[in-house]
Amino acid sequence: MKMRPLRAAVAATALMAAFAASAKPLVVCTEASPEGFDPVLYTTAVTSDAAAETLFNRLVDFKPGTAQIQPALAESWEISADGLQYTFHLRQGVPFHSTDYFTPTRAFNADDVIWSFQRQLDPNHPWHTQSATGYPYFESMGFQNLLKRVEKVDDLTVTFTLTRPEAPFLLDLGMAFTSIHSAEYADQLLKAGNMGDLNSKPIGTGPFVFQRYNKDAQIRYRANPDYFRGKPPADPLVFAITPDNNTRLQKLRANECQVALYPKPDDVPAIQADPNLTVAGIAAMSTGYIALNTQHPYLSDVRVRQAIELALDKQAYVDTLYGKGNAIAAVNPYPPTLLGYNDTLKSPPQDLAKARALLKQAGVPEGTTLTLYTRNAGGPTNPNPQLGAQMVQSDLAKVGLKVDIRVMEWAEMLKRAKKGEHDMVSAGWSGDNGDPDNFLTPLLSCEAAKNGENYSRWCNPQFQALIDQARTKTDTAERAALYAKALQVLHDNVVWVDQAHPKMFTAMRNNVDGYHLNPLSTNNFATTQVK
Repeated sequence: MKMRPLRAAVAATALMAAFAASAKPLVVCTEASPEGFDPVLYTTAVTSDAAAETLFNRLVDFKPGTAQIQPALAESWEISADGLQYTFHLRQGVPFHSTDYFTPTRAFNADDVIWSFQRQLDPNHPWHTQSATGYPYFESMGFQNLLKRVEKVDDLTVTFTLTRPEAPFLLDLGMAFTSIHSAEYADQLLKAGNMGDLNSKPIGTGPFVFQRYNKDAQIRYRANPDYFRGKPPADPLVFAITPDNNTRLQKLRANECQVALYPKPDDVPAIQADPNLTVAGIAAMSTGYIALNTQHPYLSDVRVRQAIELALDKQAYVDTLYGKGNAIAAVNPYPPTLLGYNDTLKSPPQDLAKARALLKQAGVPEGTTLTLYTRNAGGPTNPNPQLGAQMVQSDLAKVGLKVDIRVMEWAEMLKRAKKGEHDMVSAGWSGDNGDPDNFLTPLLSCEAAKNGENYSRWCNPQFQALIDQARTKTDTAERAALYAKALQVLHDNVVWVDQAHPKMFTAMRNNVDGYHLNPLSTNNFATTQVK
């Protein structure tokens, strides 16, 4: 029996009121401020959490808690037999966000996909030159050479034509730099001359809608009532920017936040003992490392880089910073769970005499000072950056090298490292898609050396040829063999001091439900709620 219109309206209003009453705020204590809200401009997980995971979607994304691809803005796709053409069938009726600064007149369609890729690909696109730093991930991944064409077939169909087969292409399309923007919003900003608003007043299709950002303090979002996977159960969502690990934990205990990202590993037992808290942990696809600037005096000599590695007590570093059992000492730039890991490589044991001899051979004067950049607060790949820097300083002093530790805020450190101002920089990387190429091409390729994402500023033709070839292979064994060879070249050149593959932890109140710890080290709160 159908309800009369008035009764139906009353019932609907009551249902919405009941839902609103059940929706509770979720406050997440995060470790740093985002660099902005346009995810194609940045490569950090902090910015990805604040923008790509929260405000935007991509054609495909990853199943929660995994590195497995699932449909997102594309419902399905076909791949040609030669691996050169990908045809995506788009989801119909997905709305963009409505805010006080933009009201969409149409749903998501192929025009938005074309705009989002052509902006990065086409030098003649009206938005292409709006990024002062280029498009770091797109360029580092070689997408400007990989994409031959991105074409609209009809409003709900888009075809990508590649210049070569690319084994990780679908995985790459799940990454933040492929986030889909509203072409309609972009046109509005272009006509008004307000292009900068794309990075400060974002519009996407994601689970949450941007409300406001108080720099270095708080980001506030509201749940998207029209999200294609259903309205998120947390409303509003608040990111409380809290760089200090101890302060994050204090706020969690006081219920000022319900989720605290990246507690220090040595705090985990105390969190587990607290009846109001719980902690989740996972062996993340992450690496902590020190990048050595191969374009700086002395460090351009491989003997000096070898000496630095020989001077460091890597196991003591891992045990002290992460706690026993919470990380493994790194030998390769990515952890052993990924394809092509070269288990024949070994880290040399600390050998101070040999390190001194190499420095003498290279003509490095006693007392030479090297700068070491590090961040002011801990994160998943380095829970205590300043202590780690002091340990490096102490070890290098034993072989006659002085270290000038420069502590700075996360975004400032990245900006200066990309310019190559450092001798050494304490950095970290968490894989975005579960493929080894995601560690090698964005961080160590020749293209990444040009745009600054390669903090070692190292370009090696042999290494480059091997990783380029590996990307074109669909046979797993062939790819693995090529990566193993590439890792040997990297190991011999010592452009990084690989330090640790850590476990990643998230602490929560006991009444938090639906949070998925992600091996890719991003955080998505679309299904998280406070009961």
